This record gives sequence, structure tokens and C-alpha cells, in this order.
Amino acid sequence: MPFRTLSTLQTWVDDFTALGYDTGILRVIPQETDDDDDTGLIAAKLRSVSTTFFVAPEAGQDGTRWSVTFEPREDAAPLPGGRVMALSAELAMLSALCAFLQSRSEAFVAAVD
Repeated sequence: MPFRTLSTLQTWVDDFTALGYDTGILRVIPQETDDDDDTGLIAAKLRSVSTTFFVAPEAGQDGTRWSVTFEPREDAAPLPGGRVMALSAELAMLSALCAFLQSRSEAFVAAVD
């Protein structure tokens, strides 16, 4: 689906950043697929805890819902209160990003139909 290309995703992340969000933890990376196409996803490393995650659309060609997948950790991650607050801000940004990407994806699919 064209809205999953690296360049489209980078443009959307740039647009999201322009809204004032701190997106320094985000980067658009190639997604490995069997089709060998230009599909991307959004990866990041949280600042408040050493957890890596990625943001990607649901499975299926026309999937417009986006979700966050946290990669597994080997060790527990105890956090003091201040870092928990920082983590909550990062998670709030991720939630807003998913809603933003879903809106953009739905508009893209509607325009194509």
C-alpha cells in the first residue's frame, strides 16, 4: 500500500513533528517483507527506559489502524517516579502518533477509492 512507503511515512512523521510533538526518539526504517518493496515502519528507543518499539499498521493491505509493539526485554526495568512520568509522556506521544497515522491512512485510502 503506498501509504506504507518509507518516503510517505517520513513525511507523516515530519508533519506530526511540525505539530509540536517531541519526536526525537522516532525514526522511519525499512520493513522486511517478502515483496521486496519500499515498505517502512516507525521505530524508536524510549529515553526513559531501555525498551525498543515499533509502530506499524495492522496486517492486511488496507489496514489503517496503527499499533505500538514493544520488543521483549531480558531484565526487569525498575523506574523511579520521575522516569515513570517521563515514560508516560513518551507513551502519550505514541498514542497521539497512532491516532495521527490512522487519520492519515484513512484519508489516503478514501482518496484512492
